[in-house]
Amino acid sequence: MSIEEIIARTGDTPITVERLVSDLRTLGVQPGMTLLVHSSLSKIGFVCGGAQAVVMALQEVLGEEGTLMMPTMSSDWSEPAQWKAPPVPKTWLPIIYEYWPTWDPDLTQSRQMGEIAETFRNQRDVIRSKHPQCSFAVRGPNTKFLTDHHALEEAIGDQSPVGRLHQLDGHVLLLGVGHANNSSIHLAEHRANYSPKQTQKQAAAMLVDGKRRWVEYETLDVNHEDFDKIGKAFETQTDHTTIGQVGLAESRLMPQRPLVDFAVKWMNENR
Repeated sequence: MSIEEIIARTGDTPITVERLVSDLRTLGVQPGMTLLVHSSLSKIGFVCGGAQAVVMALQEVLGEEGTLMMPTMSSDWSEPAQWKAPPVPKTWLPIIYEYWPTWDPDLTQSRQMGEIAETFRNQRDVIRSKHPQCSFAVRGPNTKFLTDHHALEEAIGDQSPVGRLHQLDGHVLLLGVGHANNSSIHLAEHRANYSPKQTQKQAAAMLVDGKRRWVEYETLDVNHEDFDKIGKAFETQTDHTTIGQVGLAESRLMPQRPLVDFAVKWMNENR
C-alpha cells in the first residue's frame, strides 16, 4: 500500500499515540500482560510517528510490569539449498556456504516481519533470542525467561519464546494481520499428533566459541496454510477472542494458551 493510499484511508486526522493507547485499552490490552504482537503498520493508517509511535503506545499500555514480544525472524539465515522464493543458482551454493555472514542478534535484520517489529528490535533494552531463523525480540520483566536457551531444534516449539509464553499464560495481539501470521499456532504443530509429521534439515552460519561455523540442525517442517481456518474456528467456537479497531486496523486479542490447546485438538482431528 502506497503512502498516498494510506493518507487517503486515514481521513481527517492522523493516528496519534494517544489514539492508539485508547484503542489498545478498549481492545483489552492491560498493564502487566506478557504480549506477543504480530503487526502491519500500513493497516493502522497514517500514524503520527510511524512504527515508533506504535511501539510507544504498546509499551505505555503494558506499563513497566508488562513484557512486550515481537517476531524478528530472519528466514534468509537458513539452508540455502532449500530457498524457493526465489531459489538461487546451484553454482552459488559453495560461495554462500563459505562466505555468508554469521547470524548476529544486533546486526542481522528481520525479514518480512514489518516496520513495527524491526523498530522494536532496535530499541534499547530489547533482547533477541538466539535462533538464526526464528528469533523473537523481547523487552520487560519476563525477557530472560522468554529468550534464554532458544533451542535450534525447537524453532517455535516448547523450548522457544513462543513455548515459554504458553508457560506464562501470555496473550497474542494480531494488529492488522490475520491468523496466517499467528506464530503461536506453530507451537500447536509441535504438540499435535497429526500424520505425516515431518522434519527438515536446516543450517546457518553462526558464531561458535568465537569462530564462524556452518551449523546444521533438524527441526519440524511447519505449514501455515490452514492457520486462517484454525483461527476462524477458534473465534467462532470459543469466546476467547476480542476483535476491535486499533487505528484503522482490525485487530484481535486472545490468551495464547486456549488458542494453542484448541489448535492442537483441531490438527489432531483435521490434518
